[in-house]
Amino acid sequence: MIDLYTYTTPNGRKPPILLEELELPYTIHSIDISKGDQFTPEFKAINPNSKIPAIRDRDHNLTIFESGAILIYLAEKAGKFLPTDVVDRAKVMEWLMFQMASVGPMLGQLGHFRNAAPEKITYAVERYHRETLRLLDVLDGQLKKHPYIAGDYSIADIATFPWVAAAKTPYLNISITDFPNVDRWIETMKKRPAVRVGMDILQPNFDSNVGTLATAEAAEQLTTA
Repeated sequence: MIDLYTYTTPNGRKPPILLEELELPYTIHSIDISKGDQFTPEFKAINPNSKIPAIRDRDHNLTIFESGAILIYLAEKAGKFLPTDVVDRAKVMEWLMFQMASVGPMLGQLGHFRNAAPEKITYAVERYHRETLRLLDVLDGQLKKHPYIAGDYSIADIATFPWVAAAKTPYLNISITDFPNVDRWIETMKKRPAVRVGMDILQPNFDSNVGTLATAEAAEQLTTA
């Protein structure tokens, strides 16, 4: 059983998408970052960096934080979506790191300076907007050659999709008309049932065969083994 500590952010949606794909039973613990739940002593015992998502694998009494590390662990645990062949694995890992080091941070900063910064800083908005477009162009070039980012469907797609899908929302408001291969990939990803369910976590329409919401009692005992 996997305990998933998460919220409705792009990073927070990565693990449930993979858990749905793997059909691994999991329990969702809502960590409301708008209320500062990530800074409680109970959650910091799970992730000392006070970020979501994090998981506890009760099979091994093991906690893991950082979304990329979680995806690698779960994929290896189930033996799916991360190749064992050294060359194929390297391709998936490089695109996973591309998401972790570039796509997430750059789109995240764009969203922050557009919507959350107390002061409008034109330079920051324009800088992260340009970098977002550059990254989308990199992805578009890769997806022109492959149906999925690293060839076959993998954790590289699962990691990247929630962020790139956010580009089309009012929060980021990025036009992707110049990136037809990215747009095609987004629509392909949206058709996967596991992706739809994973994106709906903590929403009224969440409906999963393997994921359940933690009870109030469980939510109060985050560190219980």
